Amino acid sequence: MIGDTFGVLGLVLLMLAAGALWSTVKIVPQGYNYTVENFGRYTRTLTPGLHILVPVVERVGARMNMKERVLDIPSQDVITRDNAMVRVNGVTFYQILSAAKAAYEVDLLEDSIVNLTMTNIRTVMGSMDLDELLSNRDHINAQLLTVVDAATESWGIKVTRIEIKDIDPPRDLVDSMARQMKAEREKRAQILEAEGSRQAAILEAEGEKAAVVLEAEGRREAAFKDAEARERSAEAEAKATSMVSEAISKGDVQAINYFVANNYMKALEKIAMSPNQKVLMMPLEASSVIGSLAGIAEIAKDTFSKDGDDNKPRRGGSVPKV
Repeated sequence: MIGDTFGVLGLVLLMLAAGALWSTVKIVPQGYNYTVENFGRYTRTLTPGLHILVPVVERVGARMNMKERVLDIPSQDVITRDNAMVRVNGVTFYQILSAAKAAYEVDLLEDSIVNLTMTNIRTVMGSMDLDELLSNRDHINAQLLTVVDAATESWGIKVTRIEIKDIDPPRDLVDSMARQMKAEREKRAQILEAEGSRQAAILEAEGEKAAVVLEAEGRREAAFKDAEARERSAEAEAKATSMVSEAISKGDVQAINYFVANNYMKALEKIAMSPNQKVLMMPLEASSVIGSLAGIAEIAKDTFSKDGDDNKPRRGGSVPKV
C-alpha cells in the first residue's frame, strides 16, 4: 500500500519536473520578439529561434509582433480654417523596432497610435482652408508622418506611412462646389469663345486691310499707266500740232483743212457717243465736210506723190542704190 503511494507520488513529481523543464524551453517564431522578465523585471529579449529560460526565476513577459502593421484611423469631424466641417478618416502603417520599449514605455500601443494620429489630423487639417485641404493631400500626409513619427520614437516604433483615405465635406457644401465648378467652366468656355471671335475679327480685318491695300496698289498702278498713256497721247498730239503748225507757216492751206476736219470729226464722234443723245441734228453744209475731207485726200495724195517721185529714177542718171 505504501509502495503504491510512493509510486504515484514519484510519477507526479516526474510529471511536474517534465512540465517545469518544458516551460523553460521557448521557441520564438519568425517575425516575433519575446521579452524575458526576472521576477517581474525586464532582463532580455528573445529573438526568433530556440531559447531556454531559468526555471521559476525567468518567464516570458510580452510577445511582440515585429512585422509592419496597419491601423485604421476612424472617421472624425474636422473644422477647417475657413469654418468648413469635413469628415476625415485614414490609415497608419507602423513597425516595432524595439520590443522592450514597445512593451514597457507605453500602455496599449495601438490605441495610443490611433489617438495620437487623430489628434494630429485635427491639428494639421484645421490649419488649412477647404480648397487647400482638398488639393494638398500629399502635403498633409507628409506633415502628419513627420509629426507622429517624431512623437512615437520613444515608444520603439517606426511610423512608415500615414494616408488620408476620405475627406467628405457636407452635402450642401458639395453642391455649392459643383455649382462653382460649373460656373467656372462656363466662364472659361465663354472666354475661349470670345477669344475665338476676337481672333476671327482680327483676321477678317487684316484680310480686308490687305484687300484695300492691294486695290489701292492696283488703282495707283492703273493711274500710272493712264497717266503714261495720256502723256504719250499728248506728245503725239503735240507732235501732230507742231507738224500742222509748220505746214501752216509754210502757207499750206490743205494742212489747215486737215487740222479743222480732224477736230470736226472728233467733235462729231463725242456727240454721237453721248448716252443722253437720242436724235442728232446737223444743220451743217455738206460741202464744208466734203471740202475738209477733200483737203485730207489732197494732203495724202501729195504725200504719196512726193514719195513716188523720190523713188523714180531721173533721166540721164543712174538708179540710186538702195
